[in-house]
Amino acid sequence: MEHRILHVEDNIDDVMLVALAFRKAGVKARLEVASDGGKAVAMLQNDLSATSMACILLDVKLPTISGLDVLAWLRSQPTLKRLPVIMLTSSLLPGDINRAYDLGANSYLVKPADLDSLVTLARTIDRYWLQTNTRPADQPAG
Repeated sequence: MEHRILHVEDNIDDVMLVALAFRKAGVKARLEVASDGGKAVAMLQNDLSATSMACILLDVKLPTISGLDVLAWLRSQPTLKRLPVIMLTSSLLPGDINRAYDLGANSYLVKPADLDSLVTLARTIDRYWLQTNTRPADQPAG
């Protein structure tokens, strides 16, 4: 089964590097990309199968709507609030880290500087989030 991952990232170089890292790591996942927070929200609102996504890789610093605001929006949506969100960002600001967890991020990962480390990170995401983690049921909470 091929997993779907929404990668929300405005830097095209980071989008290509993450895709390359996932391919090199042998991750069986289809990365769907939203280039800003507004596009991510629109995609998630319009995709009836969004609840079946394995997870979201979400940058903090995004145009139109920040990653933290996207996360807050996600957690307020009855059908999407349980979707695993992995912050994948270059921000090491304690305020960003704390706010992400306060808003319900499932993980906060800092983008590595080199491709080999990014491949290792892709394998870790695959191993934990796609192969090991047990997802909640695809139904809204009552």
